[in-house]
Amino acid sequence: MRHPGPGDRVFVNFIARLDDGTTIEESAEDTPVEAVIGAGTINPAFDEALRGMAEGESSTVTLPPEKAYGKYNKRLVFRIKRKKLDIKCDPEPGDLVRVGLPDGRKAPVTVISIDAKNVTVDANHPHAGETIHYTLTLVRMIPDTEA
Repeated sequence: MRHPGPGDRVFVNFIARLDDGTTIEESAEDTPVEAVIGAGTINPAFDEALRGMAEGESSTVTLPPEKAYGKYNKRLVFRIKRKKLDIKCDPEPGDLVRVGLPDGRKAPVTVISIDAKNVTVDANHPHAGETIHYTLTLVRMIPDTEA
């Protein structure tokens, strides 16, 4: 049985779960994610795990916060004046809104609380600070013809 190597194209189904088993993301069973081994387009831990798998095999890769969505950073929780939010309706706690950055780009933040003048937001990824368990299934592999 051949295992994927550098340059091989792989098609992978995945399920991402939290420590409590809650599924936070998964690929559609009929639409696996496509990647090239060694191209640097997927998490290095996934690349390494896939190199040891054969078609049809599954493997679980556990990523600590610093290798997943990062550690939770309290400095990314801050207040913004309501009038500075570029939104059409009143936000509610838990809503995802976009805020303008100094360079002109917009970034998504989660609304934490609201008062008459300000909105407190959290710019951390929703799963920052959490360990994520990915179950990868190698659906198909196409060998690199240039190897």
